[in-house]
Amino acid sequence: MSVTPLRRCLPPRRTKDMEKADSAGRPIIASEVIVMNGSENIGHLSRRRFFGLSSTVGVAALLVGAEADRNVATASRAPVCGDPSAATNSCPPTSLQVICGDPGDRNDPLWNDVQYCIHGVVPPPPQLPPDCVHKTAQYVVLRGKPENTHNYLLLPARRIAGIECPFIWEAGAPHYWNYAWGNAMPGGVVPVKYRSIGFGVNSQDARRFNQLHIHMAGVRDSLQRRLHELENSGDIADDPTRWADPKYRVTINGSQGDRTYRALVLAGLDQNIFTLLYRNVVQKSHLKMADQTLIVVPKKTNGGFVGTFYVLNSDKSLHGGTSTCDQLLVYS
Repeated sequence: MSVTPLRRCLPPRRTKDMEKADSAGRPIIASEVIVMNGSENIGHLSRRRFFGLSSTVGVAALLVGAEADRNVATASRAPVCGDPSAATNSCPPTSLQVICGDPGDRNDPLWNDVQYCIHGVVPPPPQLPPDCVHKTAQYVVLRGKPENTHNYLLLPARRIAGIECPFIWEAGAPHYWNYAWGNAMPGGVVPVKYRSIGFGVNSQDARRFNQLHIHMAGVRDSLQRRLHELENSGDIADDPTRWADPKYRVTINGSQGDRTYRALVLAGLDQNIFTLLYRNVVQKSHLKMADQTLIVVPKKTNGGFVGTFYVLNSDKSLHGGTSTCDQLLVYS
């Protein structure tokens, strides 16, 4: 027998168990057990050691075990990014993974949650599987923290680290804000139960996790009143191309005092708000998308929600600006 062909197989690694038994109940000492590892080369084995092993477990068993281990290792590294048949759910190309995230990353809890809900990939310990409140090929809805009936998250099924990823404003990108409204609205799939509701995305520096997530939560009644006042006084832009004009920089009081926002009102969410922000504020003002926070508040009157949406944007380049949406949303 020649061992030369076997040098293309996989190398050994030792098990961690101190002692095991074979199928006949005979003890096997761990120091003598070798299993195949998918990242090394069996050529490191000496001929004497290889034949010693083959006499115990058989050459065929070694080869089968090596192939099985290699398949498992390959499967565990295979990126999964939503519905593989949908172009909008494909994995980021290598050139964009620094910005949009590595699909093989297992260190971000929210990306692990998405992969569990869409593909059944169990998160690495000690993280527990999430409660997948609602899922589609495009997005997943999870519970926020603290868990209650007015705190949820909507996350893309695609690998998108955050607001800085170009996938969210490119042509044909899903309208995630419209998905958020369809879920959170009264009578929606996952209604946010609060007098007034809002949605928000944090900037790169202000967020904790690196999978894009739209907060779906409550907002204070005072925010609705303030937005109505600003609209009535003509201080909110109704044309996205004028969103960055200084005239439409407004002061709004949140949980940490007054902050400055760029204010826009839209008749509906049939436009991609990420695209509007990128083209009309970020590019025009020579800013960075990663630094932006974005908040959407459906307009509500005494008769209920009226189908109009206030859109607020801020960043720290503004005097009194902020990089977080958290000051205007009610989570607890």
